[in-house]
Amino acid sequence: MIALLRELVELESPTGDTAAMRDRAATELNGLGGRVAFEGEHVRADFAGAGAPLLLLGHVDTVWPRGTLASMPWRLDDGRAYGPGSYDMKAGLVVMFEAIRRADAVRALRVVLTADEEIGSLTGRDVIARAANGAVAALVCEPPTDKGDLKTARSGLGRFQLIVTGRAAHAAELRKRASAVEELARLILRLHALTDVERKVLLNVGVVSGGTRENVVAAEARAWLDVRVPTYAERDRIDAFLRSLEPETPGTSIRLEGEWTRPPLERSDGGGRLFARAREHGRALGLDLHEASSTGGSDGNLAAAHGLPVLDGLGAEGGGAHAADEHVLVDSLDVRAELLARILRDAGL
Repeated sequence: MIALLRELVELESPTGDTAAMRDRAATELNGLGGRVAFEGEHVRADFAGAGAPLLLLGHVDTVWPRGTLASMPWRLDDGRAYGPGSYDMKAGLVVMFEAIRRADAVRALRVVLTADEEIGSLTGRDVIARAANGAVAALVCEPPTDKGDLKTARSGLGRFQLIVTGRAAHAAELRKRASAVEELARLILRLHALTDVERKVLLNVGVVSGGTRENVVAAEARAWLDVRVPTYAERDRIDAFLRSLEPETPGTSIRLEGEWTRPPLERSDGGGRLFARAREHGRALGLDLHEASSTGGSDGNLAAAHGLPVLDGLGAEGGGAHAADEHVLVDSLDVRAELLARILRDAGL
């Protein structure tokens, strides 16, 4: 498993440049007995077996640009495997492949590996929608929490741009001022005031731009906004707020662009039952698994939107996703593969 992980890590696969990784994953799935098909850059594999299929989800893309290996090479150190994409989520693919091998085609399986998950599965979502048809549950091989726990809920995500238009003037002008930058500053405070950590409602203006010179009243300013919400009700509330924004600075206007990129994955009774079965299998392996939620999204959100119960976080343990210290706990590969294999063989699902 370590050898395969190294091979996958060293196949750099930034979003938009995943062909080599896609082909390698397809070869692995074909060797395991799957009927493999490419849907654009995405991979689908169907495995014959008993019952309605379980849907296994993962992705072949990473956030790391090609060439990152030069500064972040693969290495093993003190029980950890380092390298770009190791934790998110090439180790999860290794766990998935090994679990399928150990499950030995007892249950019908359907695998989808998207190629653009890191940018919201903009084209992968259609592949997931087709694969969800007729499946009974979705199992996602993204990493678990930092405590090793599984996920039955994830936040929905929205990406928006707010464009404020004002009226340009000399900075010395007293009467004709309508500063887009001033209005944007007020607007950012209004947006951030909606953040409620306890309720897991998170708004973040991460990028701003505006104006041309310090002695010119700005005619335009822009802000890029990330929104995360735990439920559809919160999504509707925030959406209504965004679409009803009115400027506070006379002479300015606000325009909203963007969309909700992932629906919320709300905890369901079906997801709870999946976790309960996984916890029992984990106990037999010496794992003390707990149920958790995440403010990040995954392809599990998209599967849930099609009515499937979802259990997420079935990949390998580690840390540093999207960071220079990204790593996998090597000892977790085998036990997590065995956990997933037992779930796949579970006739009660």
